Amino acid sequence: MRILVIGNGGREAALAWKLFQSEGLERLFCAPGNPGTSSIAENVPLDPCDIDGLLTFAKEQEIDLAIVGPEKPLSMGMVDRFRERDLAVFGPTRDCARLETSKIFAKGFMNRHGIPTARHASARYYLQALAELESFELPLVIKADGLAAGKGVFIADRQEEAHRILKDLLIDDSLKEAGSSVVIEEYLSGRELSVFVLSDGKRMVELAEARDFKKAFDGDLGPNTGGMGAISPVPDYTDRLREEFRDKILLPTVEGLAREGLTYTGLLYFGLINTPVGLKVLEFNCRFGDPETQAILPRIDFDLARVLYDCARGQLKEERLRLKQECAVTVVACSKGYPGRYVTGCEVSGLTEGDCTLFQAGTGYSGEKVVTTGGRVLAVTALERDFGEAVRKAYGALEKIRFKGMTFRKDIGVEFDVN
Repeated sequence: MRILVIGNGGREAALAWKLFQSEGLERLFCAPGNPGTSSIAENVPLDPCDIDGLLTFAKEQEIDLAIVGPEKPLSMGMVDRFRERDLAVFGPTRDCARLETSKIFAKGFMNRHGIPTARHASARYYLQALAELESFELPLVIKADGLAAGKGVFIADRQEEAHRILKDLLIDDSLKEAGSSVVIEEYLSGRELSVFVLSDGKRMVELAEARDFKKAFDGDLGPNTGGMGAISPVPDYTDRLREEFRDKILLPTVEGLAREGLTYTGLLYFGLINTPVGLKVLEFNCRFGDPETQAILPRIDFDLARVLYDCARGQLKEERLRLKQECAVTVVACSKGYPGRYVTGCEVSGLTEGDCTLFQAGTGYSGEKVVTTGGRVLAVTALERDFGEAVRKAYGALEKIRFKGMTFRKDIGVEFDVN
């Protein structure tokens, strides 16, 4: 099988790493990939949003399966275009991807099909949004409607803070088109987790669950980020909660998609919160999450290439989805200043010295050297029999990696270390 992974982040590095282990793999390409993928795949200098270029490459190289990693190409209709050319592609169409690309659409979908979520209102204009604020207690949540690279969610504890956030989004265009409309939500209390589900267009099958850690600093303090680490499985995701998820969230989602004529293929990620009154959906993502993917894929005990190909062709077989019982802990190392303005161009060393699985993300080459190019630079994942061992192994590996200004949270998975 000849496979093309589209994207260049840690998620795509993890996908390439797992796909490289597939028995039927003939050639693996990453577009554009990063220094970490270059050792297992052929990096192709194509932008993930260059649909025409990627289509031409896929045809010329006789690609059997394309896997779309980032959300932006999905919003541009990349899957639709690939299917028009009869190319097997893993991911949802542009219409289906609206579950992620528009918070307003997602909320409407949940309302129409009785899927539990936070009480909310939407607004396009500043004065309209101020009027909607009056019906919400503090604290409250404000979300940009469109794609904002994990930086479009804000929690306001005071009315003045909510007014400032709305002004930044709706008047000052701080997130440009992504923030041109907003969703205002009640604040929900509880533990968050994510459930990954695979779909072949006819049915949806649970893959695995994970918990990511969004706040920048230890103790879940500081600003939101794209994710500072993740664990899988989630110890407090009980059998009772699994049953609740299937009955009250997954089944209505499947039925709702069918009623609206949406044939969903690919991966659907449910961002959940366990509130005192039960599970509620915080968000949908229509692709593998980052950094949850880096925690989930090392637990996979099946041929990922074959399963993703089966999804793309409408032939998913549930019995193939086996997981290892070990615990995975993923810790992300970031550039100084992230998620705000950060420094790049710093040489990275120690990439081959640890005994964990390492996934590069915001890295590039400067001559022969690997240097930082992004905010989230890399992640290490440890897979061990319990969380205590996995935590110690992951942080031990991070101690061997160096770049100027390197920062990371020191409490990922620590709460489940019972030794």
